[in-house]
Amino acid sequence: MKNIPRIFLDTDLTPGVSVAVPRDVSHYLANVMRQANCLVFNNGVEYNAYLSDDKKSIYVESATAHADPSNDITLYFAPIKRVDDMLNMATQMGVARFVPVITARTVANHINWDRMRKIVIEASEQSNRNSVPLITEAIKFNDLPFHDIVFADERAAYDRELPMHVGDAKNVLVGPEGGFSDSEFEILDKNGSRGISLGKTILRAELAAVIAIRGVM
Repeated sequence: MKNIPRIFLDTDLTPGVSVAVPRDVSHYLANVMRQANCLVFNNGVEYNAYLSDDKKSIYVESATAHADPSNDITLYFAPIKRVDDMLNMATQMGVARFVPVITARTVANHINWDRMRKIVIEASEQSNRNSVPLITEAIKFNDLPFHDIVFADERAAYDRELPMHVGDAKNVLVGPEGGFSDSEFEILDKNGSRGISLGKTILRAELAAVIAIRGVM
């Protein structure tokens, strides 16, 4: 099963349906992988399928027994310059939703979100997921659900004692390259958000996201 291509189809899937596919998918199956058989998925379910002889559609067969390894974690994140790496890695970690957050030190304001969507689709196909995470509209820092947030707290690198694992959270927050401002730390602390240690070194934001996600799994 390892060599069977996995394709995300953004439509409702049921056994017996035929789904028209774009040229790049047809080319990938016919000319790159050189096989008609494939696996298709959406909404948490994976199906056996194959490319039609005319290479214009995929015919969906029976559902497989593969359970979706995705989780129910939402990653709130300040957009960064290498946001594509962050979303790719977090998708592989099983994250269900991405919510961009505009913080005081957010500097990456011109993200190509259509490209980010393609990146999380490709990461979902590669990582054996049966679903693709949602990317929502950006929100302001003050609109965060503070009482229900675990955040990557770089203050642990300056000898603040913090847990490295909490295990029961579904909402994770990661700040921008420059970190949270003093006033944002004050708001997080005052409103019951829980800081989580990522160790004694200062990490790049994309790596911090992965470690913070692991800390709540």
